[in-house]
Amino acid sequence: MDDQLRRRLFEMLERDTKARQLAAIGGGLFEGYNDKLRDVYNANARELAEIVDQGGWPDKYRVGEDGATVAFLVVQHAIGLPNFMRACLELIEEAAARGAVPRWHVAFLTDRIRVMEGKLQLYGTQFDWDEAGQISPLPIESPETVDERRKAIDLVSLADAIVIERKERADRGELSPGNWARRQADFVFWAEAVGWRS
Repeated sequence: MDDQLRRRLFEMLERDTKARQLAAIGGGLFEGYNDKLRDVYNANARELAEIVDQGGWPDKYRVGEDGATVAFLVVQHAIGLPNFMRACLELIEEAAARGAVPRWHVAFLTDRIRVMEGKLQLYGTQFDWDEAGQISPLPIESPETVDERRKAIDLVSLADAIVIERKERADRGELSPGNWARRQADFVFWAEAVGWRS
């Protein structure tokens, strides 16, 4: 176990959490890609890239399962860096194949990348506000078999995930961001600008 590396990862998580809390308090968490969040996410991603270059993916054998999950969260939040996220997905897939990280890391990152690229997600892990102002999973490829895919990677059913997600959002006091069509158009514009879509 690399205690120094664990400390670095948890320092990244602390910066991430504080930045999200400040953005939420200021009401800017769902208004585009908050500049301060972006800066923290990108700084964390750069630091994680250095860690990976020096010693490979920080898996449960190096940093514990919780430390590996922190590294995964850093990647999940680095949405302004498409190439970084795609490269990390390959490393996480390799680690999951060895049993060095949970399989759900692969599912969540796969879905996140597919959504950013404008594709249907495979596992139903990515949620957002829908046109009716309800938290719902984003569109899913072959939805009739999604629960089979979720079960294969140790995730609860999609129906259960929806209940959990809606409760967590309500507990955090999150409200629908308002103009749905405008928000969707802004997201597509942003995704094209940072290189997710052409």
